[in-house]
Amino acid sequence: MSHFTNKTLLITGGTGSFGNAVLNRFLTTDIGEIRIFSRDEKKQDDMRHEYQAKYPEYAEKIKFYIGDVRNIDSIRPAMVGVDYIFHAAALKQVPSCEFFPMEAVRTNIIGTENVLTAAIDAGVKNVVCLSTDKAAYPVNAMGTSKAMMEKVIVAKSRMVSPDKTKICCTRYGNVMCSRGSVIPLWIDQIRAEKPITITDPSMTRFIMSLDEAVDLVLFAFEHGENGDILVQKAPACTIETQAKAVIELFDPEQKTEIKIIGIRHGEKMYETLLTNEECANAIDMGNFYRVPADKRGLNYDKYFNTGDTERNTLTEFNSNNTELLTVEQTKAKIASLAYIQEQLAK
Repeated sequence: MSHFTNKTLLITGGTGSFGNAVLNRFLTTDIGEIRIFSRDEKKQDDMRHEYQAKYPEYAEKIKFYIGDVRNIDSIRPAMVGVDYIFHAAALKQVPSCEFFPMEAVRTNIIGTENVLTAAIDAGVKNVVCLSTDKAAYPVNAMGTSKAMMEKVIVAKSRMVSPDKTKICCTRYGNVMCSRGSVIPLWIDQIRAEKPITITDPSMTRFIMSLDEAVDLVLFAFEHGENGDILVQKAPACTIETQAKAVIELFDPEQKTEIKIIGIRHGEKMYETLLTNEECANAIDMGNFYRVPADKRGLNYDKYFNTGDTERNTLTEFNSNNTELLTVEQTKAKIASLAYIQEQLAK
């Protein structure tokens, strides 16, 4: 954590699952200060009390700022003296964004523009923004807003020297047991002795833990270059596989039924982390892919005679052609999560 020694980190949307995961990872290190920026004072108050009880000797490192990324004037005071930013504030629920698409625009697109503008003006050294697999080939309002968010990030990166502010982006799939995700719902349904509800048994999704989400952001922080999009080579499973794994963990007699309710508003059968077009320039970095920003200018005349004729052989990276986990593999991955261990202990 040498990069963070005595530094100040700001997390937008910091009361969410990702913000809590970062706090658990960083709070007991030699980081100087962690600022939690969000608009929900109740969640901030709950978080304040939780970490005062959990880490009484470190809780003073956490500072709370009430504000909304939609309002740049509420962001600017939180930026003063900040070294690094993890931008996680977003509207993430696919169905709700389908019904209120302009709210997704205001938070995910305009909010990101505000965060980056304020960060550049304040001289923040490094900003990592969090995106989603739904931004690749988007078919819903949430994914479309996140795709535009990524365009804003790349465009902003062209306008600032990386020596002043480095801006990059991470893109990842479903984070297991994050707030609003399906596994906690299934656990509640099993305990209530009700069938667990799934959308479509053959639907596939990338899966990763909150710790892996933090790992990806830290990898982007250390290895990303201005305008990059970074992706982790995550495994996937079908919704049915994931449901069966949860049933085996929480109902050993496997009496719980699975009820199919159909695909919700705006959902896809599979998700994509890298498009075919991005694969043309993607750089394989072991457990990660790096997609560099297109640094060409608007003067396309000079490309009529010269151009890059070589292309990577890598093709679209999606939740159907990645490693598909079995029920046993999925169960092991789910069982390793701290949230699941806590729930099993109950």
